[in-house]
Amino acid sequence: MNVNTKKYLIDGPVGKIEVALDLPDEVRENGAAPRGIALVAHPHPLFGGTMDNKVAQTLARTLVQLNYVTYRSNFRGVGETQGEHDAGVGERDDLRAVLDHMRAQAGQGDLPLVLAGFSFGTVVLSHVAAALREEGQEIERIVFVGTAASRWDVAPVPEGTLVIHGEVDETVPIQSVYDWARPQELPVVVIPGAEHFLHRKLHILKRIIVDAWR
Repeated sequence: MNVNTKKYLIDGPVGKIEVALDLPDEVRENGAAPRGIALVAHPHPLFGGTMDNKVAQTLARTLVQLNYVTYRSNFRGVGETQGEHDAGVGERDDLRAVLDHMRAQAGQGDLPLVLAGFSFGTVVLSHVAAALREEGQEIERIVFVGTAASRWDVAPVPEGTLVIHGEVDETVPIQSVYDWARPQELPVVVIPGAEHFLHRKLHILKRIIVDAWR
């Protein structure tokens, strides 16, 4: 992602999990307090998805700019993460392990939490978020891009979730996202002319997120 990205391995339920950590400049250079912590989840690993996917990186970069200590991790079987793809079930346990690691870092245990996912990452994060809420844990905000509602069981999300989708997404038709969002009364922010991977539209994605935080 950038020269300051730190990649390392942590213990997960079925082996090592590869994690990438990015710190806001003020935190890294001056030890300033961050606004919170953020976890970014990447697209489908069986179709080339990794934590270095350009949409996942844009989500991370934007959250770092917003002063969040930001983590990404590779799903099972991707990069140096051990294990085999588990259709989004075991991957929930892996993300919980990453969250536990995030919380255990010095000074991060009580910081506000943001969850951000792209495509398959939205599916896994939706169920992680549901479990956290059932346990009474607070989530400051959720950001979903390319929500994979046409192919997967995406759990309901709380009011205030930022749902962003490309108008001409060929992988996840926008109608399926409307059908998922409608009963939850969730607005959907549409990027005109954008396909699933937001080719040449990533600057708009970043702007939408930054504007939503103002």
